[in-house]
Amino acid sequence: MLDAPQLLPVGKTFAPTHSLSAALLPRLLALAEQPAQLPDNLTEAIRPRLGLYFEDLYEYLLCDLLGWELIARNLPVREAGRTLGELDFLLRNPHNGAVEHHEIAIKFYLGYPENGYCLWYGPNASDRLDLKTQRLLGHQLGLSGLEATRNTLMKAGLPCPEATRVFMPGYLFYPAGIPLKRPLQVADNHLRGHWHRLAQLQISDTRSWVPLKKPHWLGPWQQAAVPDPDAVASQLRAVAEQHSPRLFARMRHDAESGLWHEASRHFVVPSTWPLVTKHS
Repeated sequence: MLDAPQLLPVGKTFAPTHSLSAALLPRLLALAEQPAQLPDNLTEAIRPRLGLYFEDLYEYLLCDLLGWELIARNLPVREAGRTLGELDFLLRNPHNGAVEHHEIAIKFYLGYPENGYCLWYGPNASDRLDLKTQRLLGHQLGLSGLEATRNTLMKAGLPCPEATRVFMPGYLFYPAGIPLKRPLQVADNHLRGHWHRLAQLQISDTRSWVPLKKPHWLGPWQQAAVPDPDAVASQLRAVAEQHSPRLFARMRHDAESGLWHEASRHFVVPSTWPLVTKHS
């Protein structure tokens, strides 16, 4: 999370690296060696709701590691019985004492060229990069400036934010074998992978692949075990039978450490995508 490039314009994004102290790196290394020191909600084996897990990580990073004060999280804003939205995080900046409103997301988008134009869809194609960006930078960041939000905060005895920030790292997946330009609003250093139609995929292409289950989508993945072709075959069958995209990592063996490290990422989608998808 500290190093992840953003999928939004630089001027709007929050960079946690600006809050680093000299003591943080040894602490991170110690946590990597002794993950039992982490809270239970960060070490559960399977967390299918990636967004919630990402929020838990963000809270731990900012509050436990970087010293920010959590004032509120997922605070709903209502007006006349109608929910206008919610503030992801209300935090106090330890460097200047300012209260800040942070909106966060982790996103994965697949570029789909059609008729000379390209739209970037999520694995569940109801999500789209352009729509998410518009909503995040417009509606969600604008929530903190609404009178209804100020009234909500005042009733709860909470301070109004003086600044708004957004944190949205993620990956863009390019269609395999098709040259495609990056979206204009995304910086060139973004994390990237490829996506493939199941019918066009060759078994030889997947020999060093492993399926990635949430929350391991956050990556980068590594493991001691040799990639298991049966596990890959099972997930490829699920793509066909459930009409649901699946994420895989191509692994490379490191002789020095003895571990397999992620070399590249690959989404496999059914023939119906993006017209018909189901949640994975």
